[in-house]
Amino acid sequence: MEDKYVIEMRNITKEFPGIKANDNITLKLRKGEIHALLGENGAGKSTLMSILFGLYQPDEGEILINGEKVLINDPNDATKYGIGMVHQHFKLVECFTVLDNIILGSEDSKLGFVTRKKSREKINKLMDDYSLHVDLDKRIDEISVGMQQRTEILKMLYRDSEILIFDEPTAVLTPQEIEGLIHIIKNLAKEGKSILFISHKLNEIMSVSDVCTVLRKGKYINTVKTSETNTDELAKMMVGRDVSFTVDKEKAKPKNIVLRLDNVSVVDKNTKKSVVNNVSFSVKSGEIVAVAGIDGNGQTPLINAITGLGPVSSGTITLLGNDITNGTIKERIMYGLSHIPEDRHKHGLILDYSIAENFVIERYLEDRFSWHRHRLIHFENRKNYSDYLIDNYDVRSGQGSNTTARSMSGGNQQKAIVARELDKDHSILVACQPTRGLDVGAIEDIHKKIINDRDNGAAVLLFSLELDEVLNLADRIYVIYDGEFVAHFINNGLKPEDLGLYMTGSKKMKKENIVC
Repeated sequence: MEDKYVIEMRNITKEFPGIKANDNITLKLRKGEIHALLGENGAGKSTLMSILFGLYQPDEGEILINGEKVLINDPNDATKYGIGMVHQHFKLVECFTVLDNIILGSEDSKLGFVTRKKSREKINKLMDDYSLHVDLDKRIDEISVGMQQRTEILKMLYRDSEILIFDEPTAVLTPQEIEGLIHIIKNLAKEGKSILFISHKLNEIMSVSDVCTVLRKGKYINTVKTSETNTDELAKMMVGRDVSFTVDKEKAKPKNIVLRLDNVSVVDKNTKKSVVNNVSFSVKSGEIVAVAGIDGNGQTPLINAITGLGPVSSGTITLLGNDITNGTIKERIMYGLSHIPEDRHKHGLILDYSIAENFVIERYLEDRFSWHRHRLIHFENRKNYSDYLIDNYDVRSGQGSNTTARSMSGGNQQKAIVARELDKDHSILVACQPTRGLDVGAIEDIHKKIINDRDNGAAVLLFSLELDEVLNLADRIYVIYDGEFVAHFINNGLKPEDLGLYMTGSKKMKKENIVC
């Protein structure tokens, strides 16, 4: 007897200008199953799920729900068929409350006025049933990214969705939030929900999914039971070659101090509380210094103080001997600061500019990219340079250098930022979550490039929530807790447990052993 599926996507093909995003892909989902969709950045995962949710229409192929052929013309049709989707970049109205975001488009009303009592009762029950508690009266811009994701999940459950799509759900979460989300997803499956889980993180797929379908460059590769495979096999299917999960590097040869912080503190302008407390450290050319810690312990305000995105309340910051404590971002760039930001949309790209324009956004007045006398853009040189970066950093897009940044996958947006910041002349690279949203093949490549940057004499300051990344790349590691540096290690075969007690605040080194 033939298996029954709640969803069948048969022979789906979707083409955009210059690229075939989905090429004859078939995907089948059973009731109560967690089905992972694995692939490189730009493999076509999000496009396939956007077709299922009605955001795109397939050029070829058909969709069946519970064995019946259906047409899903828009997200309203998808909702009607019980399909919900949590997008990689959340679809929330920041100035609305959590409650109003959940009910938006499905509001109860009386005499033309929105009524919230019944909605609140239903949402409170859902929060209790699925352990998804969020403050319903907080605005979206007042809650954490993890809470925003819970809001998106509640939006689906409020609409009685039975088929739940999670598009790269862990890309912007902390390790603790990821653990909580995986627990939630497993509970949803136990309740009979059918789940499609898009990811390129192999360990997560192994821990959460029952079945995994692998795509590569828009084509279907294979579907396997997760219990019958391993991360090495999945990685090879995903990228088409063996992938190394460790970084080969020689011992660092640090030289002169490039960046120095002396007693730097930052006070939050809203709470008036100190979020960075009297931090002192230095980074030398030819070394990678990492800052490790649980998210929310002062990393972001410290990054902002160093890069010029936020103020310094007290202390001094020097770059190549120049006091940049109150300097502009432009001055920091002039002294050789490259910055891979935490938020690629907010601080990394102008989304409606082409990728070529984004590559030279800080350099367009250089003689290489403009006719110096008249300050007119040298379009041919700009395109040639953009084509070079696209080729060397494997930035995939439909229309090459002319592609609008917004239309690219999140992983390829990240690769574009990494390419721009590593390729320009710089004395220090401040790399904040540099491989966030990248597949294992791209991570391997970027790690090699960061090591090469160090070996070519740059100083590298790494902020990462991925302990494996910190331990693979760093020569020295500072641990931050509650806005303070509480430990300093030379990375000579350290393990995660060596850092754990310091990261949770259970242990702290003496001050004289930390400053370096």
